[in-house]
Amino acid sequence: MDVRLPGLPSDSLIPDPAGWREQAAGRPSLPEVNGTVAIPSGGHWLRRLLAFAGPGYLVSVGYMDPGNWATDLAGGSKFGYALLSVILLSNLMAILLQALAARLGIATDRDLAQACRATYSPAVNFLLWIACEAAIIACDLAEVIGTAIALKLLFGIPLIGGALIAALDAFLLLLLMNRGFRFLEAFVIALLVVIAVCFTIQIAAAAPPVAGVLRGFAPSTEIFTNAEMLYIAIGIIGATVMPHNLYLHSSIVQTRAYERTEEGRRDAIRWATADSTIALMLALFINAAILVLAAATFHRSGHSDVAEIGQAFELLSPLLGLSIASTLFAVALLASGLNSTVTATLAGQIVMEGFLDLRLPSWARRLVTRGIAILPVIAVTAFYGERGTAHLLVFSQVVLSMQLPFAVIPLIRFVSDPTKMGGFAIPRAAAGLAWLVAGVIVILNLKLLADTFIW
Repeated sequence: MDVRLPGLPSDSLIPDPAGWREQAAGRPSLPEVNGTVAIPSGGHWLRRLLAFAGPGYLVSVGYMDPGNWATDLAGGSKFGYALLSVILLSNLMAILLQALAARLGIATDRDLAQACRATYSPAVNFLLWIACEAAIIACDLAEVIGTAIALKLLFGIPLIGGALIAALDAFLLLLLMNRGFRFLEAFVIALLVVIAVCFTIQIAAAAPPVAGVLRGFAPSTEIFTNAEMLYIAIGIIGATVMPHNLYLHSSIVQTRAYERTEEGRRDAIRWATADSTIALMLALFINAAILVLAAATFHRSGHSDVAEIGQAFELLSPLLGLSIASTLFAVALLASGLNSTVTATLAGQIVMEGFLDLRLPSWARRLVTRGIAILPVIAVTAFYGERGTAHLLVFSQVVLSMQLPFAVIPLIRFVSDPTKMGGFAIPRAAAGLAWLVAGVIVILNLKLLADTFIW
């Protein structure tokens, strides 16, 4: 069937084979901000790019959150620059998947959770929702641990106290959302700039050899022959592609007030893809910078066993000969933890509303999920101390890995299905590449789970 959207000109008759847009009418994703960011109708291309810029940076936060730090530190300190090629590969995978998520949201007026609810049975949807909630709680867990560790390193606050303080960021998010979605995006981008500046200064102090760094981006067969290197490589991939980001991106691209016509949607898909690609290149820089810093500082000096954030903080300044290096490292970690709050909060709201059509006040939902994340941090810290939280951080990434196929596979099915996407369905070649990426991710994550729980 075709749908003529109300309030649009007569040429807004667009293909809608499955009636998805008609069903979605009146139930927009994130209704409080849907279509609220104005898009200029003409002018220089840079104006349009800037108007669409924002959602990609919110998504990029999940690719440089505290959960990624442990794997990047371990990889750099133990194997030097060799695993930079894995970071590059995982980032290219992320660029493709996030582009598909943006396409789904713009083409169908649905986020990924809404699309699942419209396609699968109630029982399947309930299981998908449970799996996704587990991933969001795991992400929250990583945020709480990262923020608590940063507060301890910077201000000497005990981990339990830092975890409790981390709960207050729920109110920060509410304040930002009340100021408008653009204000929220500006806050996130500002913190990303802080992280980038901190690592730029540290990398300049470490002065890594350019030739060695460039060689690291070339794939090496040693990754497959060295079991320990392979394990860390799988961990990097598992910690990089975040399932909740696919739900998030398919929703927040709809905050732009682009024309809901076929031409307007195609234009929006192009700009949204450009936005997420540029933002994820920044995430590539941050992840690579963590590994390069670990390689140039720890691996080069013989400290090949640095895998925990606290260890890195203690050794950075003495080894680099830069008194503020450790402080910059902790500041970047705190900014990363604060930024991750935004993605987990919005993803949680999107998932609950999309799968269950259940709307809770954002403050209530945030406090519940943050409370669930804080309890294990407090319990583990009380019994095992800081080393226990490091293991909990790794466990949170394993949980995220377990949920990943349940987000990636439905996404690819939807965007490659002409009965759901109409003329916006991806071509067979792109679908084949997407399924290849999904297969690689699933296989590597299954191996990661097997290595974690069996061997």
